[in-house]
Amino acid sequence: LEPDWLEGVEYCVFGLGNKEYEHYNAMGKFFDEALEKVGGRRVLELGLGDDDNDLEADFEAWKERLWEALAAKFLPDVKPAEDTTTTTGEMTITSGAGVESRYRVEYLPKGRKEAEVSHAHSHFEHCTLTVLRNEELLTPSPQYPHASSRHVELSHMPYQTADNLGVLPANTTSVVESVARKLNYDLDQTFRILPRHSTDDTKSPPFPTPCTVRTFLTYYCDLTTAPRRSDLKALAPFATSQLDRDCLLRLSAKDHRKEYKEKVIQGYVGLVHIVTKLCPSLCIPLDNFIDLCPRLQPRYYTIASSVKAHPDAVHLTLAVLRSERPDDEESFHGLCSSYLHQLQVGQTCRAFVRPSTFRLPQNSSTPIIMIGPGTGIAPMRALLQERAHQSRTQSVGPTILYFGCKHAAHDYLYKHEIQQFQKDRVLTELYTAFSRDQKEKVYVQHLLKDNGERTWKLLEEEKAHVYVCGAVKMGHDVCEVLREIITRGMGGSAEEGKEYFENLRMGGRLVQELWA
Repeated sequence: LEPDWLEGVEYCVFGLGNKEYEHYNAMGKFFDEALEKVGGRRVLELGLGDDDNDLEADFEAWKERLWEALAAKFLPDVKPAEDTTTTTGEMTITSGAGVESRYRVEYLPKGRKEAEVSHAHSHFEHCTLTVLRNEELLTPSPQYPHASSRHVELSHMPYQTADNLGVLPANTTSVVESVARKLNYDLDQTFRILPRHSTDDTKSPPFPTPCTVRTFLTYYCDLTTAPRRSDLKALAPFATSQLDRDCLLRLSAKDHRKEYKEKVIQGYVGLVHIVTKLCPSLCIPLDNFIDLCPRLQPRYYTIASSVKAHPDAVHLTLAVLRSERPDDEESFHGLCSSYLHQLQVGQTCRAFVRPSTFRLPQNSSTPIIMIGPGTGIAPMRALLQERAHQSRTQSVGPTILYFGCKHAAHDYLYKHEIQQFQKDRVLTELYTAFSRDQKEKVYVQHLLKDNGERTWKLLEEEKAHVYVCGAVKMGHDVCEVLREIITRGMGGSAEEGKEYFENLRMGGRLVQELWA
């Protein structure tokens, strides 16, 4: 584009990111710089939102500066209005008075056959998969009595090796029934959504209807994830108790961010707990609840199988999330991992495939270095199966795996399969880090650093591909070690090492899938 392509256009950018990731807010930074290069004029400096801390607070602070900048530019003679808002209110109002939903609910006659409302399950383009196997991968340990990692096999759907499987979870029956009971919803009632105003026929409904209230609460409502502060503020008018209303307004206020973090985020408080325990006076009509409740999002898992080795099944490897609540006897259970955990053979789940960046080199003789501790082993298992299939008809290059876990006797996932890959000479080098089996903790990045010279030779002389999967912190540390290895191997500067590293990434020779 020409340098004056956006001449006369004023702009500002607020980026959404997470500091846990290596390329923090890269897209926001890119657009902020790029718009200026083609003639745009920046109205306000780049805002950066950190989802690892308090993204809403970051945006609110930036938004205040934005209004000030716009007012100074366009309304220089107008004095800013005084902020008269308070964190709590003293006025008692009827629950939900004056709060209009974007939609209206039309209840349909009861007794409609399920087939008439089954299309409500097609919220996403997905397949219904049958559970073929669901097994525990961990060896029981008194030190970790509640730990669980699962190997799940589902019936076939079209995918490529190490693609991502998006799983559409469902809320438990107990959660759904407790919310319905508290808000006086009839779970068997069928309804559909229409625009609030007849003239607004362009507004798409947030999920397919008609459906039953049970289907709505089970498949479309995020009832267990901690709501945002803005969600709490939106709930406040529906509290019939002044105490509950003040509580919601206080937790949503900017100057009570610390309390919100401690009580809601760290306390794993979801909408179900707010409705049934924290603020029991809430009385929310269904149309408003549809507006207020966050939508249930799919969870993604890297497929742990090769379509060539397992053409009739999709394999998943997952850790079941369980955390203790500080002020509650009941533990917090991760929605999707717990949902998959409890599925029995023969039951079904809804899922769809999303393409992954994990692809083997086109030339099978190219070396690969795989770094996948914990459940990060999933795509590495898929690649190993693919290499084994390749080895039947063609030459396969060095295949190197770095795996790590806490204890060899407890959470060495797929130990026997990995050993078999070694015996079959598919896996040529294996490095294991059992972090808690000795006094000094050892992680995969330490082993990679020990093999720095070998790693550099593979990268520079044999053009090896590197695959990293696991937690963000591990991925960051592995990348730091790789940059050190490259810089030392080149005998150049840190900047030259960083450039080499970036070329690996941009050229598809370094692939990462990380989660916070």
